[in-house]
Amino acid sequence: MRIFRKCLSFAYGVRGAVSKLVVAAFIAAPLPAMAAPVTVLALGDSLTQGYGLAPEEGLVPALGRWLAENGAEVELINAGVSGDTTAGGRARVAWSLTPEVDAVIVELGGNDLLRGLPPEEARANLDAILSEVSGRGLPTLLVGLPAPGNYGPRYKADFDAIWPELAAKYDAVLLPNLLAPIAELSPRDRAGRNLMQDDNIHPAPAGVALVIEALGPKVLELLAKVPAG
Repeated sequence: MRIFRKCLSFAYGVRGAVSKLVVAAFIAAPLPAMAAPVTVLALGDSLTQGYGLAPEEGLVPALGRWLAENGAEVELINAGVSGDTTAGGRARVAWSLTPEVDAVIVELGGNDLLRGLPPEEARANLDAILSEVSGRGLPTLLVGLPAPGNYGPRYKADFDAIWPELAAKYDAVLLPNLLAPIAELSPRDRAGRNLMQDDNIHPAPAGVALVIEALGPKVLELLAKVPAG
């Protein structure tokens, strides 16, 4: 399996179990009635799962804390599975959408890149995932990852076009590159700030925190699309 350090692609290990994290923001002013927390399913791969990190340091727990600090009462379901491709996500999305789910984050595609799978396959799988979610009346945040240049300009153009085009088709909130806040920095800066784990692929806790600063506002956009009540 090739590693694309330049693009900070994900590497994937042993499959992880789905877990839940409940986070709440306590509002100082008393309210006549408290609405139930919004439940968000995070369907993803090793980065969603929290590969190589302590349970409390992973993307989902960190996102939960950020949301709580920003006044959102949310239950996050960590449905990240290391090694998952878009095909794997497609195979499990239907049974992952349990009745309590109000919105979905889809973060898949890194393994497709690592394996050099055809962009049309990734597009078809993500299209099917978003169709399933949309068919249930649930809003989606689509989180992308750009292709490296190793496979040529045509491959990169076809793969990179998936995210904005599917987001437009399904009226999804879009984050084109989850790792952009890290990738935009020089290797020296990344090393000096301890943003990456020793494999130089997965974000370390400081890197996760940097990613959350970009991801968190997008999740707030997603929450704003959840129907009231």
